[in-house]
Amino acid sequence: MDTIPGHGRYGYSALPQRPVYDWPEGRRLAVYVALNLETFDFGSGLGAELAPGGPQPDVLNYAWRDWGNRVGAFRLAEAFDGLRLPASVLVNSRLYADCPGLIEAFRARGDEIVGHGRTNAERQGPLDEAAERALIAEATATLTRHEGRAPAGWLGPWISQSRVTPDLLAEAGYRYLLDWAHDDQPVWFATRGGGRILSVPYPQELNDIPAIVARKDSARDFSDMIVDAFDEMLAQSAAAPLVMGIALHPYIVGQPHRLRPLRAALAHIASRRDDVWLTTAGGIADYAGRLPEVGG
Repeated sequence: MDTIPGHGRYGYSALPQRPVYDWPEGRRLAVYVALNLETFDFGSGLGAELAPGGPQPDVLNYAWRDWGNRVGAFRLAEAFDGLRLPASVLVNSRLYADCPGLIEAFRARGDEIVGHGRTNAERQGPLDEAAERALIAEATATLTRHEGRAPAGWLGPWISQSRVTPDLLAEAGYRYLLDWAHDDQPVWFATRGGGRILSVPYPQELNDIPAIVARKDSARDFSDMIVDAFDEMLAQSAAAPLVMGIALHPYIVGQPHRLRPLRAALAHIASRRDDVWLTTAGGIADYAGRLPEVGG
């Protein structure tokens, strides 16, 4: 009987059949905010679109995205400060040169800095292995030089992976990746040479690009989704530990008409801080990586 080609990274595991464990202080729901800080090429390359783009240079969409780095990101930082929320900041390495002071503002908050490629004008998945390895090495070296330590986690630009991306990340020293939205718990991925790398759940539903740009959900729709997901996952976490991520982009939810309902949704979560673990993706990876109950 023919079999469907697989990825070979992890086996099937049904959530109700897994060992039950706790997050720190007996919590069962871990919540993290992933803030994507991205840079784009002017006149070429990829980029999310507020409206269908015209011929290059596509000033309408380029400027909309650039607004996020000049204005929206700082409004989000202020909102996080007011709610005492940590963040995992997913960083294109070229931002250090393109937007001096931007990443530094989040470093000053004590946020986790996560590798996110060089720029979101490109995907790494279509590259051959040598070129993809070079992309990872370049981005990692830049983040390490500026932050004083290597990033522990990686999200590919545009959630783009080749068949060897987990292998290359593990070989480059990464401890976790965020690209796969296949589970609500961390899962170990097998890598070549007998290695492994931890997959931390990253949201594609609670993500403002698919929700607001692709599906055309309103800001209040997105806010309601966050609140409903949180309340439901908190209830479900009585039976099993879960991870809830919220993926944000400053040029989308930093906009004033979207920021207000987003702030309300995050305030709802922050009001239950005694019942959940408000953390970072790296914090989840560090803790889960030491637990024998976490499987593949």
